[in-house]
Amino acid sequence: MATSLTSETPPICHGSAGSESRSESTHAFQSELSKELLPSEKAVSQPLSEDSHTVNQDDALLKAAHRKVDKRLFLWYAFVYLIMRIHVSNISNSAIINLESGDGIRRQLGNLSSSQWAWALSIFYYPYMFFEPLATLALKKFSPNVWMSRIMLTWGIISMCQGATQNYAGILVCRFFLGAAEAGFYPGVLYHFSFWYRTERLPLRIGFFYACGMFSGTVSGLLAYAISFMNGAGGLAGWRWVSLLKRGHLFTLEGMPAIFCAVVTFFYLPNYPQTVKFLDETERRAVLDDLPEQAPTMDAKTFSWEQTKSLFQDPTFVPFIMIWITHGIGGWGISFVLPAVIYELGMSNTAISQVMTMPPYTLVFVILCSLAYLIHISRLSPWFAGLVVEITQIICYILLITVKNAVAKYVFVMIATAASQSFFALMWPERIRAAKGTTTAGLAIGLTNASCQLMGIVGPQIYQAKFGPTYRVSYICSIGLLSACLASVCTGWYFVRRGDQREAQSKDGGIVA
Repeated sequence: MATSLTSETPPICHGSAGSESRSESTHAFQSELSKELLPSEKAVSQPLSEDSHTVNQDDALLKAAHRKVDKRLFLWYAFVYLIMRIHVSNISNSAIINLESGDGIRRQLGNLSSSQWAWALSIFYYPYMFFEPLATLALKKFSPNVWMSRIMLTWGIISMCQGATQNYAGILVCRFFLGAAEAGFYPGVLYHFSFWYRTERLPLRIGFFYACGMFSGTVSGLLAYAISFMNGAGGLAGWRWVSLLKRGHLFTLEGMPAIFCAVVTFFYLPNYPQTVKFLDETERRAVLDDLPEQAPTMDAKTFSWEQTKSLFQDPTFVPFIMIWITHGIGGWGISFVLPAVIYELGMSNTAISQVMTMPPYTLVFVILCSLAYLIHISRLSPWFAGLVVEITQIICYILLITVKNAVAKYVFVMIATAASQSFFALMWPERIRAAKGTTTAGLAIGLTNASCQLMGIVGPQIYQAKFGPTYRVSYICSIGLLSACLASVCTGWYFVRRGDQREAQSKDGGIVA
């Protein structure tokens, strides 16, 4: 057989015209084939040093562009979020300021009952939840700098009014309108990020942004401790100084910074990659080319019925909603009354209890930045990290029910608080990645975060003062909700992974075709 094949093969004649013809046709075929090669195949056919040099140049250009964007967009948002969260947190700190002297906020507003105080905390989240999806899309409708500066301006003005309230109705009205004013800020920031960064580049950025907001609890605790010694100064109770400083005019410790941030945001905040002037053309192109095809874009319609329909048909929609609801109520509930929970451990007076709220929030910053970095460098899956965080909280709540030692309880409260407030930042990049398109991303972020506001509506009810000082009922409710969150995380992980596999198979099929 071998002999037969050899005899049938034409002899190779290097000098023949037929050989030259075959050589030319083969060269032409290889030239055409090289145009269709996949990137990996082209890399083999081209000098590695040249290809590597081009890739390194592109990476360096993109990193330089992102550094500029980070300074103007990411770091500014992180600073504003820190300011915003200070006055969101101070209502919890106000609850125990100067209780010993009889000048506490609940007594001065009309001897509020446990239920009434819970409503004062909760009412903020009703308008927040209702307006949040529309407020998120409004960022695209009115442009980010206009919409975000509006949010900051209105929350600053209403914050100033909060310190002047005299009764239960007044605090309810101020808290309600404060929630309406702030609706859309946090999901709006995440939505705005999606116009600038692909989701693979978001874990560390969202983690640090969120950690800055949580670090506000440390600042609030220190501020509340200092203000507790101002009781009676200027004829005002200490809690009023958290929102109000009176010297002939109304000034605020938090309202004025918010108004200042509104002015700076209007003139300083970059809107979209296509419109900014601090990027040159090559840097702008690098940022835009790095975004996936289905990322939100400046030129897309603000609202699309087709994308809205696809969002509700997506199998990941319900699991993500359930994750945010169950963790929000079960994990965040304690955060709304943390100073009171620590005070009722009986370890210190109200002033020291304010200081003792600082370590939990500082721990949030450390844990969240560490986990976000590990996810960013692909050493840790965000889903696995989320499961570990949830399990840690459940264990802490079980120990809080069974352990009697006050110091040990404080340690478990600190760990549970740090774990609970680290969770959402770890999961947000996956929620954003699962949303495809401008309308889909805006609604997905807005609706998901809106559902989470049940934490502020139900959480304070679960952690009412009447359940203290043991809070046994509260901890049992948290354990049940966090167990449901574990199931939701596993379900969401399954559907997201299945979607990734289908997308990969579709791309492979297109390449083969």
